[in-house]
Amino acid sequence: MKTIVLYITIFLISLSSFSQPKNSKIKALKIAFITEKLNLTETEAQKFWPIYNTFDKNTSKIKREEISKIRQEIRQNIGTLSDAKANELLDRFLEAENELHNEKTQLISKLREVISAQKIILLKVAEDEFNRRMLERMKNMRQKRMNKNKP
Repeated sequence: MKTIVLYITIFLISLSSFSQPKNSKIKALKIAFITEKLNLTETEAQKFWPIYNTFDKNTSKIKREEISKIRQEIRQNIGTLSDAKANELLDRFLEAENELHNEKTQLISKLREVISAQKIILLKVAEDEFNRRMLERMKNMRQKRMNKNKP
């Protein structure tokens, strides 16, 4: 039964990802990857995904709206940063990092109510493995493009 649910999920995600932007395709691949690695029961999946999606949405927002803005500001002003401005940017960065930490802490606390501790650990392993695979894929694509452009 779990296998059928997994295949249907992967099929539906694959089907919907053809018409979606790149980020949505990556998100769909991540969902399928995590679903497979955690081997969630139907009941667990129904409780797990709303919690995880909220976490993912909140952390993405922090990374996009706070951390990336801070990094952009640093890049644009690196040569002219005063000590006061550098301290302000560091404080903002630490605050954003603390928000990310709090989101991770809340995720674990909420997930403990719906899945086992072992599956929570597997989630972290799966996320790391997925990120590693995506970085390798991007690196390979970049190398192929560079090799294409060489005479």
